[in-house]
Amino acid sequence: MYTERASRLSGAVVWTNVPAGPDAARILPDGCMDLLWHEGRLLVAGPDTRAHLAEGASGRWAGVRFYPGAAPALLGVPAHELRDRRVELADLWPADRVRQLTARVNAAADQAGALERLALERAAGAAPPDPLLRRVVAALAAGRPVAETADALGLGARALHRRSLAAFGYGPKTLARILRLRRALALARGGVPLAETAARAGYADQAHLSREVRRLTGLAPSGLLGRR
Repeated sequence: MYTERASRLSGAVVWTNVPAGPDAARILPDGCMDLLWHEGRLLVAGPDTRAHLAEGASGRWAGVRFYPGAAPALLGVPAHELRDRRVELADLWPADRVRQLTARVNAAADQAGALERLALERAAGAAPPDPLLRRVVAALAAGRPVAETADALGLGARALHRRSLAAFGYGPKTLARILRLRRALALARGGVPLAETAARAGYADQAHLSREVRRLTGLAPSGLLGRR
């Protein structure tokens, strides 16, 4: 069972998951990054450009999910270095420190809460995320074109691309596609017909929506949503 709550850390949520069966979960690209605990290990999940099946799906998972652009300043690593990757936290931070943190999280009664405290402590000593990043996400999530977004923020196309790579793991066009996918899935899961979903989410038509869903998730909309 998956549960999620708001975090005391701005720009994050805290979650736990105990898979109900042996089938691996399909993780969809959402622009986010995660600090993870799984079976005594601390890991980091980078931003995805495509769906993947969760490895080691069995056992309890806990995590802090950072909204797009929120994690790199806290982790101290540009997002593009972690794109489509899952790595041990010890690959990013000093091994001795990670051993101490791992022991602390393992000993906690609530691993998700322990991860949240770890993230809060780390954030207290890190530079805050660039506020411009939230404006980028808000504009692209609302369907604003990339060129128009860059102009509104007073950035050239190259500057926006460079900052997007560091903050989100990919350029603004890819981020816009992923945010549009999230918008479409939210509509479709709310019962909106696919043709209307396509129009409201900013796709040219339902066929365009279907192509993008398949490219980013590996499934047709009907398979992803469980519709016939």
